[in-house]
Amino acid sequence: MRKLIVFLLLLAVVLIILDRVAVAGVQREVSRQVAARYRLDAAPTVTIEGIPFLTQAVAGRYDAVRLEIGRLTERGVELSDVTATLHGVNAPLTQLLQDPVNVQITVERVTGSVVIPRETIERRAPRGVKVSGDGEALTVSGEFLVNNVRIPVRATMEVEVVEGGVRLSPRKVTVAGGISVPPDVTRSLTYTIPIRDLPLNLEITGVRSVPDGLQVTGEAEDVPLR
Repeated sequence: MRKLIVFLLLLAVVLIILDRVAVAGVQREVSRQVAARYRLDAAPTVTIEGIPFLTQAVAGRYDAVRLEIGRLTERGVELSDVTATLHGVNAPLTQLLQDPVNVQITVERVTGSVVIPRETIERRAPRGVKVSGDGEALTVSGEFLVNNVRIPVRATMEVEVVEGGVRLSPRKVTVAGGISVPPDVTRSLTYTIPIRDLPLNLEITGVRSVPDGLQVTGEAEDVPLR
């Protein structure tokens, strides 16, 4: 009986060690491969979700891996709060243990989001236009030439996904003095922020206003990390 107890204790220790090695290996390689592919200044934070972990490691498939990248710049557009959840991460345990640098990690499905900071939105706006918001909607304001007179104009913006980015257009325009809004003012307040090549091949599925700017969500399937 004593030998059996000792054996079981040793087996438990081995399983715990193997569990920790596998956890560290997956987290390290996912972080390293994503950082290398997108030339990140800092390695992203990786958290493996789901239990039990060891059975996932032995199978070489992890149900969900949380990825926090933070800030990055894509084609001149600064993004923040870049996060993703990797669903169905395939990383063979033998490769992680024997040749971790060359392990091929693939992901069945990715869901993620990025935030276009308010500063980025304002830099892309027409000259002289200021951007503000309360988390529910974006508001722009500025002075425009109406009937040869520069007057203050304020507009609540509508945001929508379009091909190649996110478009902002005025939904409600307020002009000082009750002056009617000329069509050219409305047109000048409409602009697009180009969003292409999101991390992990994410395709934009939605956009909404948040306190820090605009949150863009996306999804992708069959994504290699290299």
